[in-house]
Amino acid sequence: MSATPQKNRATRRVLAAAAGLATVGALVAAMPAGAHDRGHGHGHKPRTVDVQLLSFNDLHGNLEPPAGSAGNVSETQPDGTVKAIPAGGVEYLATSLRTARKGNPYSVTAAGGDMVGASPLLSGLFHDEPTIEALNGLDLDVTAVGNHEFDEGAAELARLQNGGCHPVEGCYEKGKKFKGADFPYLAANVTKETTGRPLLKPYTVWKKNGVKIGFIGVTLEGTPDIVTANGVKGLKFHDEVETINKYARELDRKGVKSIVALIHEGGAPASTSYNYDCDSPGAGDGISGPIVDIAKGITPKVDALVTGHTHQAYVCTVPDPSGKPRMVTSASSFGKLYTDTTLTYDRRTKDIVRTSVKSANHVVTRDQARATDMTRLIDRWNKLAAPIASKPQGWISADINGRGSTAPEKPLGNVIADAQLEGLAPADKGGAEVAFMNPGGIRADLVYKASGSEGDGVVTYGEAFTVQPFTNMMNVVDLTGAQLVTALRQQVSGSNEASPKILQVSKGLTYTLDLTKSGADRVVAGTIKLNGEAIDPARTYRVAMNEFLAGGGDGFAALGEGANKLVGASDLDLFNAYLAAHSTAAAPLAPPATDRITVIQ
Repeated sequence: MSATPQKNRATRRVLAAAAGLATVGALVAAMPAGAHDRGHGHGHKPRTVDVQLLSFNDLHGNLEPPAGSAGNVSETQPDGTVKAIPAGGVEYLATSLRTARKGNPYSVTAAGGDMVGASPLLSGLFHDEPTIEALNGLDLDVTAVGNHEFDEGAAELARLQNGGCHPVEGCYEKGKKFKGADFPYLAANVTKETTGRPLLKPYTVWKKNGVKIGFIGVTLEGTPDIVTANGVKGLKFHDEVETINKYARELDRKGVKSIVALIHEGGAPASTSYNYDCDSPGAGDGISGPIVDIAKGITPKVDALVTGHTHQAYVCTVPDPSGKPRMVTSASSFGKLYTDTTLTYDRRTKDIVRTSVKSANHVVTRDQARATDMTRLIDRWNKLAAPIASKPQGWISADINGRGSTAPEKPLGNVIADAQLEGLAPADKGGAEVAFMNPGGIRADLVYKASGSEGDGVVTYGEAFTVQPFTNMMNVVDLTGAQLVTALRQQVSGSNEASPKILQVSKGLTYTLDLTKSGADRVVAGTIKLNGEAIDPARTYRVAMNEFLAGGGDGFAALGEGANKLVGASDLDLFNAYLAAHSTAAAPLAPPATDRITVIQ
């Protein structure tokens, strides 16, 4: 199942040949220092070749540089202080990748999933066609699927791969049909329930001048828990380790001995700085999270792991089952970093010399030249989006942090929950008494600085969409007080025990979160109150939340038990209505106090 060389790559190959690079002598001359002849007479191919693996993950359709704190990466300085560096945007990512490839005749570019989904308006409005087009232009060779590739279901994912205009909205540009991805999307652990067969290709083989590297792509087994039910309808998600091991054996039998796993699941390094030495031996150093056990279980046949999902930056080694160290990398998110890994390929064994694998993350800085083809692409789609994107929705007096806030209770989370409560409190709209918002659904900050010509402090439709890009329909349901308390305790127990998911709550709901305790006890039961009154376990409450949470998503099984469901407007519509009702140019909305959850650390 080798990857067919794509059109643009074929052209590049023809140009290379025309330049006289096709001769072995010229190839050896053009090789980086690491690929020199090791113990052969003159004129033979060198025994080893250095293959450059460039990788990134979790782009989420961020074609333009991400705004506010979400667009920064942390860098530890020599004196130990930490500096925030503005990064990302495909104009700069393209330049970074193209610069990195120079002088590396063997270079392959791979991604770890979530290239699309939860995207800003510029991409999301057009069902992420602009992002696929940009990735084609970046010369991406292969990516794994992530959970967000399933946001709009399997048929839409197939369209992104194969092309064709949107089934409902048609073609966005006159006389232009969407071509689809030039690169394969890999989904080895996703099968169709009806046939048991893989939904997309499980693996692909990259080839150049006799060098062969297999790529196996998987998403996290828990994808159905974090995607709406419609998105994963008719699909089964399998164990990451078992799946990768199965296909690694298959590749090995086919003579492909060099294998890279692309895994949309990740971990948390001890430091958020991209240049942290993940292999430092100190107590509490290193990496934790689901990827550690996955890495320890994956067959030694796999030579390196490109990961994602947690939006963290790390370059770590985790021992494989035979005890040998193996590289595990992740490049933050939104195109802010890329990882450059050197894989030394031994032509005799056809395998990677694991002891010489080197890897580092690099910042996609915004002080380099922009790639003009990406600027043209952004301008083209921005023109189409402008009539919708630039409409003002409200005014703010300062940044209201959501995605960029690391606190359990986020200022923007409070605004969103209040907007949902206000929109759904009227009796004919559901009679909501309290609203819950999942923290992962807040995709950006509301940034005071103007993103275009609208002026500072103006919130445009495009900016509001970037915060809430899923346009989830809102639900109002009956839950007992006992179910409410259980739901709040599920934030810090069960599947959320290791990394808590703290719901954002509407005004009037208060409780204490004691992080010195463990498991469900971290939510102090006696402190949970609504408008100053203790929650009555026997009473029924009307609770507002998006359809994802109402389906029990993110490990909140108790929220999925609601009765008497009323479906309301979308989360984005309620958010925009709230901004319009609570702000004017003269009296902008200020960041709210975060005093609903009392945190003990």
